[in-house]
Amino acid sequence: TLQHTHTHTHRDQTLSLSIYDIIILVVIVHAMINTCEGSVWKRKTREMEMEQHHLVSSNTTVTKNNKNKNNKSKKKMAQSRSKTKQYDLVTFQELPEYMKDNEYILNYYRSNWPLKQALISILRWHNETLNVWTHLIGFVLFLGLTIANLMPVPQVSDFINIITRSFPMSADKNVSHNSKDFFVGTTKLLDLKQTITPLEMAITSPEMAAARWPFYVFLGGSMFCLFSSSICHLFSCHSHHLNLFLLRIDYVGITVMIITSFFPPIYYIFQCDTHWQFIYLGGITVMGIFTIVTLLSPSLSTAKYRSFRAFLFMAMGLFGIIPAIHALIVNWSEPQRNATLVYESVMALSYLIGTMFYVSRIPERWKPGWFDLAGHSHQIFHVFVILGALAHYGAALVFLEYRDKVGCERSS
Repeated sequence: TLQHTHTHTHRDQTLSLSIYDIIILVVIVHAMINTCEGSVWKRKTREMEMEQHHLVSSNTTVTKNNKNKNNKSKKKMAQSRSKTKQYDLVTFQELPEYMKDNEYILNYYRSNWPLKQALISILRWHNETLNVWTHLIGFVLFLGLTIANLMPVPQVSDFINIITRSFPMSADKNVSHNSKDFFVGTTKLLDLKQTITPLEMAITSPEMAAARWPFYVFLGGSMFCLFSSSICHLFSCHSHHLNLFLLRIDYVGITVMIITSFFPPIYYIFQCDTHWQFIYLGGITVMGIFTIVTLLSPSLSTAKYRSFRAFLFMAMGLFGIIPAIHALIVNWSEPQRNATLVYESVMALSYLIGTMFYVSRIPERWKPGWFDLAGHSHQIFHVFVILGALAHYGAALVFLEYRDKVGCERSS
């Protein structure tokens, strides 16, 4: 019985151990399966993440490429649009504050245009077109006068003689001879040298001829004024900075023209009184320098000080009354007095009338918008400036011719 009981107990232990081992084995197998599944899942997750990252990066690359293509296409479109863009003219209300100068001119303004478009606009119709062209034509005119005075111009009689000598002798010699006499006789009236006596020719020799530099100083000052004015009206629509700079250059040009206008009459009239030359030319030069320094201030370039600028220019012009009265007293008996008085009176009247239009803004003040393109005050002012400069040019020629003929009593 004891043996049977021991055997039964051993079997139970063996059975219990087997069940325990099976449970442990199941747990181990389950753990191994979980571990394998976890590693597989992690690997799959990692692969999915890598695929997703690759997909995102590829999408980003595609997006960047598309953006670059879009930017390039936009740039090309912008460039092509800028090439063909028509810059529209604007009204006075649409202008930036720095460009609002004349409230009576209502339309046809250029605003913030590129330099290239501003240059091309010289051929477009806007409210500055005639302002540009009036003084540009004046500049070309004075440039031509300067070149004509610098170059030796053949006499008319020489030209006719060359032509008549080149004709072959015809059968009717009398007709040919008479026609040649007619041409030569006519050119004697046109050739100024035919009327100069031997004594005058001796006086006007190169050794006795008056200096030409004051005459060319006036021509140079006039050309600088007219050209700077044209450039200012053409490019001042570009930007605020360039607008201020060009306005100052324009005012400097006006001042330079006024200063240089004094040089021919004062130099030639008072050629024999050098101390008066120094006093008058020095005085107007000092006034001009003061005016230039004053007008270079940015605040004085605004429309608010229009009348003040006109006053400075008129003060410089009125300074000429003093040497003019002095010259009349000294040269009252000279035959050229009346001619120079006429020229200089026309000059003074032209400048005065032009300045009155400039300050009063007539006629656009009476009918705002009617004279936007043509006929407004600044265009009229430009025309009178050119007329005054041409009148002064005529007076300068009279002064120069007189001094060439008479010379200076001290040197005779």
